[in-house]
Amino acid sequence: MRTARDRRRAHWRGILAEQLAALVLRAFGYRILACRYRVNGGEIDIVARRGDAVAFVEVKARPTLDEAKTAIDLTKRRRMSRAAKIWLSANPWAAPLTLRGDAVYLAPWRWPRHAIAAVDLDLG
Repeated sequence: MRTARDRRRAHWRGILAEQLAALVLRAFGYRILACRYRVNGGEIDIVARRGDAVAFVEVKARPTLDEAKTAIDLTKRRRMSRAAKIWLSANPWAAPLTLRGDAVYLAPWRWPRHAIAAVDLDLG
């Protein structure tokens, strides 16, 4: 069972991972539109834009990159999809753009990996 201290540490590690991911995305030419976007029943770590694409980005930090890649499950995709729909309703200018679910995977002593269209989102 996780203690309150363990949960606080995990929370702060997650925030640091999201900040690092935002730096990586900026280095690739993305403009960050929102960080830690949360709504009832959904969340998106980062919303970013580059050119005619808006990316809803999930950040996963795990001991290995392979573990990070497998950490995005169906429940997480549903929560991202819900939040993306609500974000789009508040930002209708983005609707005609290319919309996709990206991921940034982080692991100790490894370069961060940005995976384009790694997350299947249901935006219909």
